[in-house]
Amino acid sequence: MLGAGRRLGSRAAYEAKTLVAASPRLTVAAARWRGHGEVVGPGSDILIEGYPRSANQFSVAAFRLAQGRPMRVAHHTHAPGHVLAALRLHVPAIVLIRDPCDSVLEFVLVRPTLTVRQALRGWIRFYSALQPHRARFVTGPFSEVTSDFGAVIRRANERFGSAFVPFDHTEENVRECFRQMDAYWEGRIGATEELERYVGRPSATRDRWKDDLLETYLRLPSALRSGAEELYRNFAGGAS
Repeated sequence: MLGAGRRLGSRAAYEAKTLVAASPRLTVAAARWRGHGEVVGPGSDILIEGYPRSANQFSVAAFRLAQGRPMRVAHHTHAPGHVLAALRLHVPAIVLIRDPCDSVLEFVLVRPTLTVRQALRGWIRFYSALQPHRARFVTGPFSEVTSDFGAVIRRANERFGSAFVPFDHTEENVRECFRQMDAYWEGRIGATEELERYVGRPSATRDRWKDDLLETYLRLPSALRSGAEELYRNFAGGAS
């Protein structure tokens, strides 16, 4: 059990991060300093970015598997400023999005120092910062990414004039992505039940843990939840 001081420190750090995360300069500098994710640069082939638990790891694994050759993929800073940095560099960008309830509850499972309310505010800040720029990147809704990621890559090719190989969403290819994802987390935390908390593939265990948190989410102010849901509809409903 984490002490109260550590919980408060973690929450304060998260608030600070999400408040400045819309700045491309600060995002890139912070990600390089922390060694967090792979940072976009002039030589990047593509950026794939989203709020945590939005199929980030699956998308990167699937994209790389489809290309069949080394690619420079910028990803996993979980900051809107990273997307804006890619747009400034004219690097093709895919922004992932998932229903706010699902992504927030899963994020709290891996960051238990955060409150559900705080995580939802972070979700809103992420996509609010990108809303004015939607015409400049491709949106990848979670339901499409996890059922036909090839369609998302094809939209990226159409938008950016690129020639990326679309992911063939077969059972075999999906299994290979899940294998890579499991191997990554097993290497970090071991093959224990805790793996289900972190790994980005479907998990009945994680679904049960999320159900335990759902009541907390539903008790949040309706204005906060409806604001997030409207943002989600604006992004996912008009995916392009």
